[in-house]
Amino acid sequence: MAITEHRPWRGVLVATALPLDDNLRVDHGRYAEHCSWLVENGCDGVVPNGSLGEYQVLTPEERAKVVETAVAAIGGSRVMPGVAAYGSAESRRWAEQARDAGCASVMLLPPNAYRADERSVLAHYEEVAGAGIPVVAYNNPIDTKVDLVPELLARLHGEGYIQAVKEFSGDVRRAYQLAELVPELDLLIGADDVLLELALAGAKGWVAGYPNALPRSTVELYGAAVGGDLDTAKKLYTQLHPLLRWDSKVEFVQAIKLSMDIVGRPGGRCRPPRVPLLPEQEAAIRAATEQAVAAGLA
Repeated sequence: MAITEHRPWRGVLVATALPLDDNLRVDHGRYAEHCSWLVENGCDGVVPNGSLGEYQVLTPEERAKVVETAVAAIGGSRVMPGVAAYGSAESRRWAEQARDAGCASVMLLPPNAYRADERSVLAHYEEVAGAGIPVVAYNNPIDTKVDLVPELLARLHGEGYIQAVKEFSGDVRRAYQLAELVPELDLLIGADDVLLELALAGAKGWVAGYPNALPRSTVELYGAAVGGDLDTAKKLYTQLHPLLRWDSKVEFVQAIKLSMDIVGRPGGRCRPPRVPLLPEQEAAIRAATEQAVAAGLA
């Protein structure tokens, strides 16, 4: 799937896990190689500094270098950094950093230091849109406690602040509301375990977790789903769902990194406060990953 020239957020953009060395320092060389490997295996681009990339526990210097590393590896048109921060001014600075590094778009959570009201949300997106780089909203009411409901997204788009939304609420009914309210707003699948449902509802892209470990089969799943090949999509979705559902669990970073380790990718440890998986969690993820490998999905 070719990257869309004027809508670079379309297709499969992988929210990249971040390789850390034994001292929990960022391994930029392995990260660059991972970004290249994802594109070589059919993914359209990457989303560095998302929650899967542990952006909250990076220093500003690390966070900036992660973006620069991705751009150097695969080109800025394929890189959509997360620019979330507690303050709107800080988010705007991250958007400016992404713009200056050559990125084509950024992904932005609503204010997440407190339960922001609608006026605060609008002001936040207005400020970051002022950086002059297209913004994809990220709706994650589970973690942020701020819900970008379809009516609010329509208003944000109408004001020119956002061009698309990564939808992580899990409520697939919203796809149809959005299509009615604001058909020009691109809907991106935001949780791996509702991929098929949102693809059938008209999603234009997928900000994805599990392609970090299994890019070829997950890209095939996405292509079949958006292309209407339900026989192929349903079979792959059923095979992969025991893993995909971990993308919506609290332990999603540890889970995806473990699957990466199993298939020979640079997964590894997480920075605190994330702790290792419980033995029963590790066993379940290991079994599901090994089953996917045995089925030829790696």
